[in-house]
Amino acid sequence: MPKKLLLLPPLSASSTLRAPRARPAARPAMNAARTGYRVFSANSTAACTELAKRITERLGAELGKSAVYQETNGETRVEIKESVRGQDIFIIQTIPRDVNTAVMELLIMAYALKTACARNIIGVIPYFPYSKQSKMRKRGSIVCKLLASMLAKAGLTHIITMDLHQKEIQGFFSFPVDNLRASPFLLQYIQEEIPNYRNAVIVAKSPDAAKRAQSYAERLRLGLAVIHGEAQCTELDMDDGRHSPPMVKNATVHPGLELPLMMAKEKPPITVVGDVGGRIAIIVDDIIDDVESFVAAAEILKERGAYKIYVMATHGILSAEAPRLIEESSIDEVVVTNTVPHEVQKLQCPKIKTVDISLILSEAIRRIHNGESMAYLFRNITVDD
Repeated sequence: MPKKLLLLPPLSASSTLRAPRARPAARPAMNAARTGYRVFSANSTAACTELAKRITERLGAELGKSAVYQETNGETRVEIKESVRGQDIFIIQTIPRDVNTAVMELLIMAYALKTACARNIIGVIPYFPYSKQSKMRKRGSIVCKLLASMLAKAGLTHIITMDLHQKEIQGFFSFPVDNLRASPFLLQYIQEEIPNYRNAVIVAKSPDAAKRAQSYAERLRLGLAVIHGEAQCTELDMDDGRHSPPMVKNATVHPGLELPLMMAKEKPPITVVGDVGGRIAIIVDDIIDDVESFVAAAEILKERGAYKIYVMATHGILSAEAPRLIEESSIDEVVVTNTVPHEVQKLQCPKIKTVDISLILSEAIRRIHNGESMAYLFRNITVDD
């Protein structure tokens, strides 16, 4: 019996045979991670962009195109000259002597990048301003907390800084803060640039700096000395909120209220705890601004027999007459990092030396952008650094 053929219905004039259509490629999600990043400098002065240029050279990147300048009426204006949509943006802001202008430049640039749809805005602020105003003083305010809130409101999502004056400042922020340390670079300078450093002793110019000095001494396997009983007032001698309001004469006191009498502070005579005779004295601290306390400490150490005196600090602000006072003092050398621009001070005082920390900042930027761990940058770092 012949097989039946299955006949297809005739094609109409408008119908044609078509190959099956390929499924369209899935479109990337709007919040998908991007690979691009840009580095901007928020400074309007050429001297302050030097660190940003060093960092971008190490990263093999170009500095982002922007304009930061002051109007004739004193207002700050920021213009972003390229697209930053969906990218990780790093704003490098070094703090010159005009602190308030630098803060406004940073805030306005962060807000401009936020409105330009940047994916993440990371502030690279090697020296965090107002860090000394992190405690309540009489009827004052905690300005550092205010600045942290302003930065968050402007659009920053992360901060990279170095050697905060008080480590508790990290708790003021509502976003991550990486507090890097300059101690590895300063320790390397001691080992490579100070002749016969094995005959040195690490000195804390006050009991407040003893923990930092102890950390340096332990890693260098050196002795430790502490100067106690300075004549000048230190930060802890200032009245805080517990002493406010101040004592008032003839004040009305509740008849049933008898509080213990508070004894006034009286400093002991100046003493040096530790042997510095015939040795190199290395004073370490985080900030060197007004240098009177360092000069006084150097004089005491000279009287106790130290034959050479170095001062090591992370942030060399060196305000007012600091270069002249250092030049005329018993200090042989002041070593600071380039977290704060101080080229003018170096011209005034050849004793000031600079250690470059752009290496660790550029590595921090690379690791944050790539989502890598930051633990490597904190190896062998102690809490007291």
